[in-house]
Amino acid sequence: MTCATVILSTTCLAQTTDKTSPFTTFTDITKQAGLTKPITYGGIEKKRFIIETNGCGVAFLDFDNDGWQDILLLNGSRLEGFPNGQEPTNYLYRNNRDGTFTDVTKRAGLARGGWASSVTVGDYDNDGHADLFITYWGHNRLYRNNGNGSFSDATERARLLNDGKRWGAGCAFVDYDRDGKLDLFVANYLKFDLATTPEPGKGANCMWKGVAVNCGPKGLPTDTNLLYHNNGDGTFTDVSDKSGISKVTGRYAMTAVVTDYDDDGWSDIYIACDSTASILYRNNKDGTFTDTALESGVAYSEDGNAQAGMGLGIGDYNGDGFVDIFKTHFSDDLPALYRNTGRGMFDDASRLAGFDHTKYVQWGTGMFDFDGDGWADIFTVTGNVYPEVEKFFKEYPHRTPRLIYRNIGGKKFVDVSAQVGTLTAHSSRGAAFGDIDNDGDIDVLIMNMNDVPTLLRNDKKNANNWLTIQLVGTKSNRSAIGSRVRVVTGAHTQTQELTSQSSYYSHNDARLHFGLGASVKVDRIEVRWTNGQTEIIKDVSPNGFITIKEGFDERK
Repeated sequence: MTCATVILSTTCLAQTTDKTSPFTTFTDITKQAGLTKPITYGGIEKKRFIIETNGCGVAFLDFDNDGWQDILLLNGSRLEGFPNGQEPTNYLYRNNRDGTFTDVTKRAGLARGGWASSVTVGDYDNDGHADLFITYWGHNRLYRNNGNGSFSDATERARLLNDGKRWGAGCAFVDYDRDGKLDLFVANYLKFDLATTPEPGKGANCMWKGVAVNCGPKGLPTDTNLLYHNNGDGTFTDVSDKSGISKVTGRYAMTAVVTDYDDDGWSDIYIACDSTASILYRNNKDGTFTDTALESGVAYSEDGNAQAGMGLGIGDYNGDGFVDIFKTHFSDDLPALYRNTGRGMFDDASRLAGFDHTKYVQWGTGMFDFDGDGWADIFTVTGNVYPEVEKFFKEYPHRTPRLIYRNIGGKKFVDVSAQVGTLTAHSSRGAAFGDIDNDGDIDVLIMNMNDVPTLLRNDKKNANNWLTIQLVGTKSNRSAIGSRVRVVTGAHTQTQELTSQSSYYSHNDARLHFGLGASVKVDRIEVRWTNGQTEIIKDVSPNGFITIKEGFDERK
């Protein structure tokens, strides 16, 4: 253990939480921020095939290393296609540091069309610049950051271009063997072929509440997941079979999140699966993985039923030092809050924590401390997949609200959705969480189907303190993905992990944000790097950004 200690002349107050105070307000700044281009995804009034329904993710990232979060918006297509030159593309927006963003997509070399699904961000070549991997129905793409505001398509050179058309779903950079280089996990949703998929209403899984809808996922063939090992020379090797990743079959895999659920210092991978058991790939520390979702308690609901898993949020909601999992589901189901017991097992705490069934289809979600009181809250976006159903059942509208739950001292959650400002209903999918204006609170970026995105600025109503931490690996991968940070203020401990995908197909601000409540000093920061080494920093002042570089102590 290495101890980097800096003593500051500050005092420490006990962690306090005033639950009678206002929570926070979210202000829609989409238009003034300059995010005026819509995201196209399938038909508007009707969805003939499942490819039109799932939508895509979004990302916060600092692609130019200026300390401000930029925005990446993925995009889709339509079955009838578009004239040449008029296809929707992904969009990259540079943060102007004044609440506005500039479209730099063409200059960056990211103007590519197609049915995009998800994105993961990480420095796979350890050159100090954030790279991108984007999954598609078709061919996935690896974009190397050139360090000059542009990206190069490195897919073929990296040996990541597969033969044939597959439906890439969740993806995540992960250093599974702790060699300091980011490897790549890719989930595949299902095998989809327009020529062989039945039309709406023409099969057993093509009706919903008596209405003819697009078919699937049940009844459509499943696919297998993939793992690529980073060779350290710009190329990857497919180790899906060798690692045991591809042995898990019969699942409709969606969002992927890197999390060390058993706290053994080795990154595991959890996958939310649609209409089938979810997957928890336990890292065996020898280059192989074993699916332990069933015995760990995160494969099914507490009633033993497979659920339609969509999005994932991870965090330590009860302050016990172990990372918990929040998973979103289809309508008429309740979300799953899996409480980590610290023994490699989870308890389904959904009902105990106050969650109930909802009529909304839930997608992107995040477990973040939005009001800065030191307890992780939950924000979820929703949206129905069947626009044609609304005219028959008004209680199942296509555009549905955002759901915001306030954490009450780590014991239960209270729905405060009606108290956070006027939030317009949309049919949403991906959501990313990060601090766009560097004011110390968490803002939200949301993908809306066939509409402009939504950018919500967090306008916190209290004087709670905060601290934001940027990790830089040296012996570990430079992005520090898989590292764990514990922040201690008085008797209160918060734990976060640095991930490369969560929510729904999305990527959050890579800086870790901690609300401190009334505490005026952080007593201790403990960083366990991806390679297992631990560093400690003591006595840190709040309300600022610090960079912790592996083996050093750097302050901004």
